[in-house]
Amino acid sequence: MQIVERIAAFRARMKMEAFDVVIVPTADSHASEYLSDHFKTRRWLCGFTGSAGTLVVAENEAALFTDGRYFIQAERQLAGSGVTLMRMGTAGTPTLTEYLLSMVGEGSRIGVDFSVVSEQFAAGLRRDVKKKNAVLCDTGDWFDDLWKDRPALPEGKAFRLDVQYAGRTAAEKLEGVRAAMREAGAQVHVTNVLDDIAWVLNVRGSDVLHTPVVMSYLIVKEDGAEWFVDGNKVDEKLRASLLEDGVCVRGYDEIIPALEAIEAETSVLVDTGKLTAALTAALAQTHLIGRENPILRMKAVKNDVEIENLRKAHVKDGTAVTRLMYWLKTNVGKIPMTESSVSDYLQQLREEQENYVSLSFDTICAYRSNAAMMHYTATPETAAVLEPRDLLLIDSGGQYLEGTTDITRTFALGEVELEQKKHFTAVLCSVINLASAKFLHGMTGIGLDILARGPIWDMGIDYRCGTGHGVGYLLCVHEGPNSFRWQKSAGRGEDTVLDAGMVTTDEPGVYIEGSHGIRTENELVCRKLEENEYGQFMGFETITCAPIDLDAVIVEQMTQKQRTWLNDYHAFVRQKQMPHMQTQEERTWLEHATRPI
Repeated sequence: MQIVERIAAFRARMKMEAFDVVIVPTADSHASEYLSDHFKTRRWLCGFTGSAGTLVVAENEAALFTDGRYFIQAERQLAGSGVTLMRMGTAGTPTLTEYLLSMVGEGSRIGVDFSVVSEQFAAGLRRDVKKKNAVLCDTGDWFDDLWKDRPALPEGKAFRLDVQYAGRTAAEKLEGVRAAMREAGAQVHVTNVLDDIAWVLNVRGSDVLHTPVVMSYLIVKEDGAEWFVDGNKVDEKLRASLLEDGVCVRGYDEIIPALEAIEAETSVLVDTGKLTAALTAALAQTHLIGRENPILRMKAVKNDVEIENLRKAHVKDGTAVTRLMYWLKTNVGKIPMTESSVSDYLQQLREEQENYVSLSFDTICAYRSNAAMMHYTATPETAAVLEPRDLLLIDSGGQYLEGTTDITRTFALGEVELEQKKHFTAVLCSVINLASAKFLHGMTGIGLDILARGPIWDMGIDYRCGTGHGVGYLLCVHEGPNSFRWQKSAGRGEDTVLDAGMVTTDEPGVYIEGSHGIRTENELVCRKLEENEYGQFMGFETITCAPIDLDAVIVEQMTQKQRTWLNDYHAFVRQKQMPHMQTQEERTWLEHATRPI
């Protein structure tokens, strides 16, 4: 079926079920950012492949709401579909709620699948549409009928992450959850969030591409815990290991009956921003205590074992990126290269590293104007041929037993225009300003974001995304609640206090449509510095370990402090990576690539 035919079939179902408007979010039953193929219903229906967006379908119109990372991509992919692109956050663009209210009237029925949206989302929408005397109703999942070749739910095996990587046992982590339950006055905690469950149980899997989690639910009680998961994914060794930590394995589809069986008036701790409306409805007989899932912040603060492992992971990952940089610099223009072949070669270099598990997301390898699309993905039709000139942006990462990595480097493949060098250097100065920040404990990402944006704002330009996000440990490459972002937005962690042990990316950029895109990205570990009468001072340790391309730098645009930081960073990279260079030519090149400026 073509997109227009799919939407026509969807509208026919709407008419049959008496819905005036239906919302199709980018969502699964677990509040995930990245979805297994089974849940990519919005993508199937409208053809937009970005990782974020909400589709609204009415009888005579349809609209896709997405953010600035995807404006260019969405405009291209929606062409001819009859779906209007709504550029979120731009002047003149209504919010999702405003758009819905403009379309409905008294008695209108608005639908959404309650099994994939949070109770918080559903409750807010109920209040909003009530203003027009309209109602919000559960559609259930229509896509098993409409999407004839819909992928099945994933069936990958689960495995236990040894304490030498996790740093703490599942029993210890569960006790931390119970302490938070007692503080909240709760007897039970329920969560559907896959990375939170994976972290607290020290289990990993392969149910979501590049994110090693297991489709499951978790109920924690004072006297034990129940893990709801497809039993075929759990072998007897894992089952016995979990039982030692007080965790009983139950079937994935048993979650609703289990929630309905909780004794009436039991106090249940839930995060209504994550728990689905369907699961919340199954808890109707209990007393709900709505709070942020306590696992979120426990997981965000990496323990000493995790941090030391992450340092090792970044050296290994940096080796792959460093060797790719050498290969690019010495071979571009001499052998055929495309965005896709370069991406494949980088994956090969990662796969050679010990304890490699998978990529941490689809590699973004974008040449020249393609790099202006922040989340561009090369296809056989679009993969540009690389030439010995201009800029190539590569945003990539790996999953290792020692942790998750996310790194972006922009490479000069030859001659680069002066304006692009100015932009490249401004981005570099932005990275350095944030990485070298010193601040009192209590500071948040909102307070620090201007350090990164300053050199770019000074040029009268901006980038339509955050400066940085938290990173999981062999989990989601995008992890909350910590972030760097100057605008407060619902559901994000800009106002999260930065605590020692939090890992956050530092990735400002410049994106000029039709011309070029530049991003440099390192990961930062928040660390304690000195404490005195003014309080506890904090700073960052940069753990990403690969050269930044000096061939695109205008040295005179940098302050002496910034140059010193860069020289120190490159000395660190040189020391860590030199033993991993395989030939004298690579070692000689690395010496030059990390030369002091």
